[in-house]
Amino acid sequence: MSWFEALILGILQGLTEYLPVSSSGHLAIGSALFGIQGEENLTFTVVVHIATVLSTLVILWKEIDWIFRGLFKWKMNDETKYVINILVSMIPIGIVGIFFKDYVEEIFGSGLLIVGCMLLLTAVLLAFSYYARPRQKEKISLRDAFIIGLAQACAVMPGLSRSGSTIATGLILGNKKETLAQFSFLMVIPPILGEALLSGMGIVKNASAANAEISMGALIIGFLAAFISGCVACKWMINIVKKGKLIWFGVYCAIAGVITIACSLLG
Repeated sequence: MSWFEALILGILQGLTEYLPVSSSGHLAIGSALFGIQGEENLTFTVVVHIATVLSTLVILWKEIDWIFRGLFKWKMNDETKYVINILVSMIPIGIVGIFFKDYVEEIFGSGLLIVGCMLLLTAVLLAFSYYARPRQKEKISLRDAFIIGLAQACAVMPGLSRSGSTIATGLILGNKKETLAQFSFLMVIPPILGEALLSGMGIVKNASAANAEISMGALIIGFLAAFISGCVACKWMINIVKKGKLIWFGVYCAIAGVITIACSLLG
C-alpha cells in the first residue's frame, strides 16, 4: 500500500464512519479499486477504525466526561441510566461477534454485489426515517436502546451503514434528533475497540506477514487521515441529524448502490 492509497482510504474511512453511507462498504470499494486485500487490508482497517474511535472521543469529550462523572457517583442517576442503555445496545452486536464472526468475515470476502445491495437498503432506511412521523421522545428507553442495538448488529453487513441504520431506527422509534446522533456515536466505541483488540491480536500472531505487506509510514498516514476527517465528519453529522437532512444521503446511497451493483455484474 502506497502513502497515497493510505491517505485516500484513511479519509474515506474517517468521513464515512459517521456519515450514513457505510464506511465498510466504501472501504471495500476503495480497497478493491486499489487492489488491496488480505492481511494488508485487515491491518489497515484496524488502524483506521481506532483512529475514528479517537475522533469520537475528541468531539464528544464533554458528553463522555459528563457520563463518567455521574457514573462514579455510584447511584442510579441519568448518567448511569445512559451507560446501561449503551450496554444494552451492545448485546446484539456482542452475540453476532461471538457466534457469527466467521460468517460475517465470509460475507466481507464475497465481492461488491452484496455491498451494492446493502447500500440500496441503507437508502431505503434513510428515506423511511425521513418520512416517518416524529414523536420526539425525551429519552431513549431500554427497549429502544436494544432495538437500535439490533440495527447496529445488522449493520455488520458491508454496505449497510451503521450510523445510518442506528440513527434511522432511532428516528423511526420516535427519539429526539438532538440526543440520537450522540448516542449512536457513543454506542459504537466499545464494539469497535473490542473488535480492534481481537483483530490486533491476530495481526500480532502473523506480524511478519503483515509487516511485509504494509509499511509503518502508510499506517501513520492512514491513521492521521482517518482521525482528522473523522473529527470533521462527526461534528458535521451531529448538525445534519438535528436539521433532519438525511434524505440526501439516502439519494447518494441509492446512486452508489446501483453503480456498485452494475460494476459487479459487468465484471
